[in-house]
Amino acid sequence: MDKKILAITACPTGIAHTYMAAESLEKAAAEQGLDFKVEKRGALGVEDELTEQEIRDAHAIIIAADTDVQESRFAGKAVVKVAVAEAIKNPQRLLAEALAKEAVPAAANYIEQAEQTKEQRSAQRTGFYKHLMTGVSNMLPLVTAGGLIIALSFVFGIEAFKEQGTLAAALMDIGSGSAFALMIPILSGFIAFSIADRIGLAPGLVGGMLASKLGAGFLGGIISGFLAGYIAFWLRKSIKLPKNFEGLKPILIIPLLSTLAVGLLMHYVIGTPIKAVMDAMTAWLSSMGSTNAILLGLILGAMMAFDMGGPVNKSAYTFAVGLLASNVFGPMAAVMAAGMVPPLGMFLATLLSPKKYTKEEKEAGKAASVLGISFISEGAIPFAAADPLRVIPSIMVGSAVTGALSMAFGATLRAPHGGIFVLPIPHAVTNVGMYAIAILVGTVVTAIMVNVLKKNRE
Repeated sequence: MDKKILAITACPTGIAHTYMAAESLEKAAAEQGLDFKVEKRGALGVEDELTEQEIRDAHAIIIAADTDVQESRFAGKAVVKVAVAEAIKNPQRLLAEALAKEAVPAAANYIEQAEQTKEQRSAQRTGFYKHLMTGVSNMLPLVTAGGLIIALSFVFGIEAFKEQGTLAAALMDIGSGSAFALMIPILSGFIAFSIADRIGLAPGLVGGMLASKLGAGFLGGIISGFLAGYIAFWLRKSIKLPKNFEGLKPILIIPLLSTLAVGLLMHYVIGTPIKAVMDAMTAWLSSMGSTNAILLGLILGAMMAFDMGGPVNKSAYTFAVGLLASNVFGPMAAVMAAGMVPPLGMFLATLLSPKKYTKEEKEAGKAASVLGISFISEGAIPFAAADPLRVIPSIMVGSAVTGALSMAFGATLRAPHGGIFVLPIPHAVTNVGMYAIAILVGTVVTAIMVNVLKKNRE
């Protein structure tokens, strides 16, 4: 009987890597004639969800994910676990590794297997990046919706929302008073959820709410999320009760103790110093001179291009998104502009010097143009994978130039995603004309530099 291989792909934003990884695995599986199915956990939710029957029948499961994917479903199964980018770059290797796995026998003692797998998952739950990105990915829809709704309120005038009973006031209440108010609790709650599963959600949400109320901002939310997750996880491992009372642990005992511990720590230990750090950072960012602003934009821009959706890229992005809650909008503009440059630059490069690129690369360039205007940096990955020593420095320089120009021009952005599609929305972006020039300059710099470094193909 043919071995059935299943896969699941998920990236923090659920926009690009999720589907690129799934497509890469599907193509490789089709070339080998494998019985294969992939579940995609994207921004719109779960697509092609794996059924219990399919999981039972599977020989092995490939998990290519940087966020939580409910791994408890795969208890007792052979699993290959990697970062989502690995599935884009090396699908054949992952399939070979999955096929080489020894099939787990139909469980004579399924509970014992599940416990062993739970221990393996516990050992894997040490990735700071994975937990942070789970929080960020669940927070992003609130930031996007809230930011754009706030921008819409400004259509009626910058201060129109101050007049109670008006549509502008209602829009501001929806965007700022509700969506933005939930950002930090959701960030904290889902970091804790990634670490401890459902028992981490309550203390994480409460810790995030306290961080928001105390003025500790997104840094406080990140800290409270990790505290809540690891405290809840430790309590689950440490508290031993008679079997008849085990049901009280997830419903009463762990939520009570973990929420109390996180709440007291936030109030008396963590909240005040983190608030001081956030206040100092906000004050510095708000009063930056042009030289410091340009330097910050330069660094953020280079980080966005370095690994195109990887940990460094997401670190810069998370920093900028977190500052939106503190009403600091300049870094977000620099980050989005810089993130658009790598695919746009490579598209322009294929147009300017077609003899330096294969037919496949020229086709990839057309796709990259669409991804670029949509703020999906991953569109440059095929070029970087094929020629990293020339492409990566070129896109880093172009993105750094764009980030620096965006900050120098004083551009601000209230929405954390959307690419050029948010530019027409009134007040979503300030200084739109110069912002567009910053993106164009970085695109041209990238294209010229990469074409100077590349040689004509034979």
